[in-house]
Parts: sequence; C-alpha cells; structure tokens
Amino acid sequence: MINRALVIGAGIAGIQASLDIANSGYEVVLVEKDPSIGGHMAQLSETFPTLDCSQCILTPRTVETGKHENIKLYAYSEVDTVTRISDHHFKIRIRRKAAYVNWELCTGCGVCQEKCPFKIESLFERGVGPRKVIYTLSPQAVPNKPVLDADNCRYLQSKWDIESGKTPALDKQGNPAKPKCGACVKFCPTSAIDWEQQDTFYEEEVGAIIVATGFDLFPQARLPEYGGGRYPDVLDSLGFERLLAASGPTAGKVLRPSDGKTPLEVVFLQCSGSRDPERGVPYCSKICCMYTAKQAILYKHRVPQGQAYVFYIDIRAGGKGYEEFLNRAQEEDSVIYLRGKVSKLFQEGDKIIVKGVDTLSNRTVEIAADLVVLATAVIPRLENRQVAEMLGLSWDKNGFYTASNEELDPCISGIPAVFMAGTSLGPKDIPETVAQASAAAAKVLSLFLRHRLPHETALPEEKATS
Repeated sequence: MINRALVIGAGIAGIQASLDIANSGYEVVLVEKDPSIGGHMAQLSETFPTLDCSQCILTPRTVETGKHENIKLYAYSEVDTVTRISDHHFKIRIRRKAAYVNWELCTGCGVCQEKCPFKIESLFERGVGPRKVIYTLSPQAVPNKPVLDADNCRYLQSKWDIESGKTPALDKQGNPAKPKCGACVKFCPTSAIDWEQQDTFYEEEVGAIIVATGFDLFPQARLPEYGGGRYPDVLDSLGFERLLAASGPTAGKVLRPSDGKTPLEVVFLQCSGSRDPERGVPYCSKICCMYTAKQAILYKHRVPQGQAYVFYIDIRAGGKGYEEFLNRAQEEDSVIYLRGKVSKLFQEGDKIIVKGVDTLSNRTVEIAADLVVLATAVIPRLENRQVAEMLGLSWDKNGFYTASNEELDPCISGIPAVFMAGTSLGPKDIPETVAQASAAAAKVLSLFLRHRLPHETALPEEKATS
C-alpha cells in the first residue's frame, strides 16, 4: 500500500483533512479547481455565532497548507482520471489548467493586475464588484499567483483570431498585424506571462482519497418571483458577505451595487429556494437562519441608523450558542422578524418593493427596500456527479454524496480507501465541516497504520525525531 493521500477540494474541509494527515507525517496531494485555496469560507466576512473574522481563522491555515513540506498542492487543477490498481493503490491523473502565467517565475507582485486595463464581473465577488482580466481571487490568496482569463483577454483573443485567419495577418499599412493590448507583458518585471502555455498533466500514486468538493448556491435565475437575477440590488447571501468583508470591493462598507448609496432598509428573505420542491429544492439548507442573523447584526453595526427585516418560515437554530445569537439579533440589534413567505418583489424607481404576509398577525406586509438579500439554497456542485462516477460513489436524489451508514459512518463512502467530508455530503456549518474533515483524516491515518509495511515499525514523526 502507498501511504500517501489524495484530497479533492481545498475548502476548509479539504484544508483541515490535509493538515491533519500531513502533520501526522504522511504525504498529501491536494487538488483545487480554483486558482487559490479556501473555498467559500474565503468569501465570508465574519463567522457565527462568535463574529470572529473569517480570514483571521482561515488565513493561517491556508498559509500553512501552502508551505507544508508534506502537502503537494495542485491549484487551478482538476482530477482527470482515477485508476484503481488495488483496494489501497490508485493512479491519479491531474490536469492543471493553463494560467498563461509561469508561476515558477512569478513573484506575486501584482503589477500585471494593476496595469491590466480591462475589468469584468467577478464570480468571487458574486457580482458586487469587478476583477481584472488577469487576477488573483483575493489579497490573501494561496498560492498568491495570478491567472489570466483567456476568454476575456483582448491580447489572446486577437492573437488567436490572427492565427486562425479570422483577422487579416497584415494591418492597413501592410505590416504584420499585432495583437491588441499586452499590457501585462510590458510591465511584468520577471517576464512571467506565457501566451503559449497549455494545460499540463501530472500523475500521482496514492493509497487513499478524501473527497471534499463543497457546494454551490441555488442560482437567482431560477427564482423569477424574486427578480430572477435582473435587479442589481437583489443579492444572494455570498454577495452580501462580500459587501461586509474588509477585503471586498467596498472595503466593508454596505453600499448598494446600483448607485453606491448606503441602504437604510434591508430585507432578508430566508428559504429562497430551500424547502420548496416545486420551484427549488425540498430540503432545509441548515445554515441560512444563522448566517442571516449574522448578516443582519453586521449590517446594523455598519449602518446603525438602518433597519433590517427578516422574512422566515420558522427558525432552525440548532447549535451551541445559536439560539442566544438569534435572540441577540432581535433584542440588541432590533432586527424585525416577520413570519411568512414573500410572494414577489419588483423594482419601482430606486426601491425594491417586497410583498409578503406576516402570518402571526395575519397582515399583508409591503416594504420599500433599498437592498434585498436572498438566503439561497445550498446545492451540490455540478462537478460532484463527475467525481462520483469517477470513484464509484453513490449520491442521493438531491445530488449530495451518500455515506455507507449515515448514522454511524458519515464519512465512509463504502468504496475501499475512499472517504468524504464537508458540504458535498449535504449542508453543514463550519464547525461540523471541520469535525467531519478531521474524522475523514483519522480514517485515512488508521488505514495507513493498519497497512504499514513490515519494516515500518515506527510512525513517520517518530522516525524524524529518532
């Protein structure tokens, strides 16, 4: 058996599992599809119920992961194929996507991003802020190396048009045509921009696999009654997190995306797509009640003169300190909770009109909001099905992975030497995700110890200190 683990996904679950295994002396191959690690936790401002800074918790772990001698990190990469040699031996083919930047030469100075003249909508910022065409996900990115968005790069697109014959090879003066822009090349101090870079493939051998591929949010486009994504001042929960985050596009100031004004009436709509089998998903997304309370509290801290409203079906605050946190939102920060679903919302001038019913008082409620925040449902990533088919994992009717025994073995897949952790199994908060990641790592370490070779009489850390 090869005592080396593969971890797929480098959100907080993948990071925790990798560090637990690596700190025990075993090697880890960590694969992340984004340019940097941290997952959705890297997008958060604070965490509930303590209101600790998310980056203050996460950044030391991402830095440790990036520098750990026992962790081989493949960022901006995907697992291409998995070949099982035996129950505890896998050959893995990893595809690293072309970044058009030589990361060996790049120092992460940021000059290319500063000089790039073009901006597009940032997926990381959830539409509330732009990014450059050459970019890193955040100032705390690990690895702190940029990637170039080829689909929106003027230089690459014009270069490819010339090479394919779509654009004449000669300019109007009869000289060889030159691609447009190229500012990043002109100003890069280490000549790290590589226009010819291609996807590269690597092969690794491991003895165990942990799948921690995470989650996505239910798309606003599938909620036409809430604007279907048409209104700039209707955000999903992660979009509002980016407004609250000090590293976000507004440096932590709560400003309306449409006009940059401070919103004085903010409405939060819980269960946006959750518990709605006809138009959304049938299950509860578990974390929405708590992060909505957190966001309402943080909004009041940023805008004390503002008013926050929360429409809810019922409150599910099952966790240590969660009920007290919810009471704090209502009693100390004067957040108004209205029990009922919102039937629809629409734009009227510079306001978003929210129409709903307060079922406790049996009254129709209409609020002219400056900003609306949707607690959209937690859903499995589209890529999860591909990973499941590659490894032979099973999934439920909603697309989440299923464990061999949900009650007693929640991180065991039923496939030899393949384990799972985090929100790829279903909605979870950060503490539960971290605990399950450590449990999956413990299962891997137990497997490695049971299959030590005869000459391996000492643990790796014991050998290092002997």
